[in-house]
Amino acid sequence: MSREVLLLVDALAREKSVARDVVFAALESALASATKKRFRDEVDVRVSIDRESGEHEAFRRWLVVPDGELEDHDLQVILSEAQKQISDVQVGEYIEEELEPVEFGRIGAQAAKQVILQKIRDAEREQIIDDFLERGESLLSGTIKRMDREGAIIESGRVEARLPRDQMIPKENLRVGDRVRAYVQRINREGRGPQLYLSRTAPEFIMKLFELEVPEMEQGLLEIKAAARDSGVRAKIAVVAHDRRVDPIGTCVGVRGSRVQAVTQELAGERVDIVLWSEDPAQFVIGALAPANVSSIVVDEEKRSMDVVVDEDNLALAIGTGGRNVRLASELTGWQINIMTAEESEQKQTQERDQVRDLFMSRLDVDEEIADILIEEGFTTLEEVAYVPVGEMLDIEAFDEDTVEELRNRARNVLLTEAIAKEEKVEGSQDLLTLEGMDVDLAAKLADADVHTRDDLGELSVDELVEATGIDEARASALIMKAREHWFADESAGAGV
Repeated sequence: MSREVLLLVDALAREKSVARDVVFAALESALASATKKRFRDEVDVRVSIDRESGEHEAFRRWLVVPDGELEDHDLQVILSEAQKQISDVQVGEYIEEELEPVEFGRIGAQAAKQVILQKIRDAEREQIIDDFLERGESLLSGTIKRMDREGAIIESGRVEARLPRDQMIPKENLRVGDRVRAYVQRINREGRGPQLYLSRTAPEFIMKLFELEVPEMEQGLLEIKAAARDSGVRAKIAVVAHDRRVDPIGTCVGVRGSRVQAVTQELAGERVDIVLWSEDPAQFVIGALAPANVSSIVVDEEKRSMDVVVDEDNLALAIGTGGRNVRLASELTGWQINIMTAEESEQKQTQERDQVRDLFMSRLDVDEEIADILIEEGFTTLEEVAYVPVGEMLDIEAFDEDTVEELRNRARNVLLTEAIAKEEKVEGSQDLLTLEGMDVDLAAKLADADVHTRDDLGELSVDELVEATGIDEARASALIMKAREHWFADESAGAGV
């Protein structure tokens, strides 16, 4: 029988092109399953086959657990009991008892074959994925094997991949037998379903297509820094040259547009804007909004947003059909872009200036002239007045040393008073202050709305929280979900009881 085992292993290893150890492991698993059937209770069985002789041994085993943590007598043994048999055994190791092995011929042949073949299929699948990854490819080209409601199954050699419907380019008419190319978005290592999941809408897809069409990228002379897409309609890519002799935009366009046209054809006619990347965010945004001409930009680094002023003739061009141009430019640069006319910009700046003037006049108890001087010098908050270096304020011609000192003291006193008031306001909101994502300022605003506990916050809608605090919807949603977490934890605990 031992010889038959070795012959079976060798035959399966050759037939399936897998290592002998994989077949041995599958056979050991089949024998262990057969041995377990001797017992009425759930047991842990290990079978070991000698790789040279084919002889096999079977053992029942118990996992060693710390004293007092025994959960299953059939599968575990406490450390103190285990050490009576093996003095140096440790937690996490096993105590074993030898069993009479099941004869290979007595196992249901079909059951053993199924276990072995499944193990081999899993090993083959893993090997196929590893081979694909070793090639370092992120694009897959293959043939559509079949179409279903979920999308398309694509075959490429021994690799099977899924292209979901929501990752297909809209209005693209793909059919069985078509050759397609797509970006490998994720890998499925589970033993069922396609091995790879693909996308034709991901920004990475267009970046990889340009890398294929533009040899200068592979040579390191040119690099795509970012991409944004409205699949099948329009896309923007940001490129930078690492060699001064290379024109990044012209190189990507190609002779008579050959390179960009090749990408456009692959993307079902998607129009591609090629933008020059810049370390200067304002310059990058100006390029990203092309072909619209920008008159001026106001950058707010704290909010990571920009007010972009264009003239009336460029307004529609800058915004684009359905806001597409400004949306793609925003995605490409990572900045929120607010398009406005010169008149709208002036109105906004006037409004903001009036708000800051009112702040300084009311909180610092100064007249309009002093407030305007501070604004002209770039001051916008009480914190800036209170804590900027004294030298910077002394450089203001209209202020002498006494005026500077008085303004700084007034600003600090106001901030201190406000801080004390906030602390008093949130005294009853300790439950909220321990919530992840919460801060004193936000808790004070919630206290004004009579929200003091997690339960109070959890009962709010996103719109109500936004209105009460002025935070954005994403943060509001996250905070509400955090506040409600203990409700579900309590329900789970109750269900367990």
